Amino acid sequence: MATKGMRVAWVVVGVIVALVVAAFAGVYALERELKARIASVLGPLGSAERIDIGLSGVRLTHVRLHAPKGWPAGDTLRANQITVEPDLPDLLRKRIHVRSVVVDGFKLTVLRTESGGLQVVPNLRRSLSEAPASETETTPVWGPDKLVDHIEFTHGTFDFYDETVRHPAYKIVVENANATVDHLHLPALADPTTVAAKGSIKGPQHTGTVSFSGWIKIASKDSQTNTQLRGVDIVTLDPYLLTKISAKTPVAGGTLDMTVDATVHNEQLHAPGVVTLDHLQLAETGDPLDTFLSLSTKAAVAALKTHGDKITLHFELDGNLRDPKFSLNESFATKLGSGFADALGVSVKGVAKGVGETVKGLSGALRNLIGQ
Repeated sequence: MATKGMRVAWVVVGVIVALVVAAFAGVYALERELKARIASVLGPLGSAERIDIGLSGVRLTHVRLHAPKGWPAGDTLRANQITVEPDLPDLLRKRIHVRSVVVDGFKLTVLRTESGGLQVVPNLRRSLSEAPASETETTPVWGPDKLVDHIEFTHGTFDFYDETVRHPAYKIVVENANATVDHLHLPALADPTTVAAKGSIKGPQHTGTVSFSGWIKIASKDSQTNTQLRGVDIVTLDPYLLTKISAKTPVAGGTLDMTVDATVHNEQLHAPGVVTLDHLQLAETGDPLDTFLSLSTKAAVAALKTHGDKITLHFELDGNLRDPKFSLNESFATKLGSGFADALGVSVKGVAKGVGETVKGLSGALRNLIGQ
C-alpha cells in the first residue's frame, strides 16, 4: 500500500510539474506574441536597439519615436530603456492589461500648436488603436480595450515648444524630470487619469522648479489640476510677460513664483491663481513701445526704484474650450494690467492699450502649464 501511495504521489507531482511547465510555456509564448505586437506598433513610428523578453515582461533598449513632418525636434521621444510588465492572468485571456511601464533616461517633446492644441507623441495613440494585420473582424486575437495601470518616467527631460508666442516655437526645457501617469484606458480614454510631474527649469541666474498634479479625462477634457512654479528666472518666461519691440529684453533679473488651480468641466475652464515677482529688475530698452505686463518699461523701471522686492498679482482665467480662439474677457484683461500698475503705484492711464497682447501671452503660458 505504501508503494502504491508513493506512486500516486509521484504521479500527482508529475502532473503539477507538467502543468507548471505548460503554464510557463504558455506565458512565454504569449509574451513573445506581445513582443511582436510591440514591434508592430513601434515599426512605423521608430526603433529600438533591442527588445528582450523574460518572465516579468518586455524590455526595450535605446528607443526612438520619430517625429511627424513639421515637428520642432527630430524625435518625439527618446529613452535609454522602457520596461513593460504585463498582467499575466489577463495576458493568458488575450487581454492587453499592462501593470506598469517604466521609461528611464528619457527626452519627451511636447508641442503647443499655434491654435492652442497640446500634442504629445501624436502618432502613438493612433497606432495603438489600430489592429495588427493578423487580426480581422471574424478572428480577433486581442480584445479592443487596452488598460495601463501605471506609467513612470524617470531621470529625463521634457522639451516644451510653444507656437502660440512666436515662430519658430519658443522652447522651455524641464530637466531632472520625473512623472507618473495612472490608469490609462484605451481607446475610449473616458476614465479619469491621474498625472503628476516635476522638474527644474534652468535660467541664466537661477534654477527654479515646476510641479504639476491632478486628474484628467482625456476624451472629454474634464480635469482638476494644480501647477506650481517656484524660483523660476523671469527672463525664461519673458515672452509671456512682455511685449518686446526692440531686440534687447527689458528683463534684467528676478524670479517668479506661480500657483494655478485649474478646473475644466464641460469644456469650461476656471483657473484662479497667484503670481509673485521677486526682485524684479527691468532695464530701459530705449523703445517706448516695449512693455512689461502692459506697462511701459520706462514707467515700470521708474516705479520699481521705489518699490519693495516682491510684487504679487492675483488672477482668474475663464474660458470656453470649444472656442478655438479661447479669448479671455476684457474685464479680466483690464484687471490684470491695472493690478500690476496698482502694485507699483503707477497711474493706469494708457495701460489698457497694451493689455490685450500681454494677457493673451500670459494666458497661453498658463494654458500650456495646465495642459489644456
